[in-house]
Amino acid sequence: MNNGSFTLSNGVLLPALGFGTYKSKNGEEAFSAVLKALECGYRLIDTAEFYGNEESIGKAVRGSGLLRGDVMITSKVWNTNRGYDNTMRAFERSLKTLGTDYMDLYLIHWPANALRYEEPHKVNLDTYKALISLYEQGVVKAIGVSNFKPHHLEPLMYTNVKPMVNQIEFHPGFMQKDTVEFCKGNDIVVEAWSPMARGECFTHPVIKTLAEKYACTPAQLCVRWCLQHEVLPLPKSVTAERIKSNKEVFFFEISEEDMKLIDSMPFCGGSGHDSDKVEF
Repeated sequence: MNNGSFTLSNGVLLPALGFGTYKSKNGEEAFSAVLKALECGYRLIDTAEFYGNEESIGKAVRGSGLLRGDVMITSKVWNTNRGYDNTMRAFERSLKTLGTDYMDLYLIHWPANALRYEEPHKVNLDTYKALISLYEQGVVKAIGVSNFKPHHLEPLMYTNVKPMVNQIEFHPGFMQKDTVEFCKGNDIVVEAWSPMARGECFTHPVIKTLAEKYACTPAQLCVRWCLQHEVLPLPKSVTAERIKSNKEVFFFEISEEDMKLIDSMPFCGGSGHDSDKVEF
């Protein structure tokens, strides 16, 4: 991270903070939340085909008064559309639903695993080759994956366009250190979904105590903690006040001692989704 942004391996800059939209319902809820986020200065909006809200997000971006080039949109290909041809079709649907002619960042939502496929790495590679084609065509500015562990990533590292982003669950009490270290060692930016442990961190005594110390909210502490680990957080909310406050994390810095204290927290608030074991 440098000067409020993350630089991808191809030189594209991602804003240091993104806005998550998982479970934001298509319609007024998602539209209003994204519009508010854009008003508050968020410029990276994260969605997915699976979320079912791409239409409202596209409308919010167009209704914001901002130029399309000033807003970065991420979407993801869902598990039922794995494979080269299916992914190409899924991408075209997402573009049409969003009402845009290009995507800033396109990700594979979940890796195929051995529970569902005899050759999961081949399935992942076929899907990823579609992303490479889209990138080479210029309709995607950057490509990557989501929820990939090192052994899912390794086969993709031998392609001519390596993944630029890996979006994973990352928060106090669940750091996925092996995956983060692999990504950083291979110039892959890590994005954090559920940076607040689905709200579980708000009541954790370590987080509560430190939030009081730094005169911030528990949510702000979690977001700041991610940034100081050089991980790009994607906080989400549909509440205007929280959307605004979640972005205001540059007025304080967590000490090295307190970072280590947060790092040492036992498992907390994890989703329970293991990419080697999920059956969806």
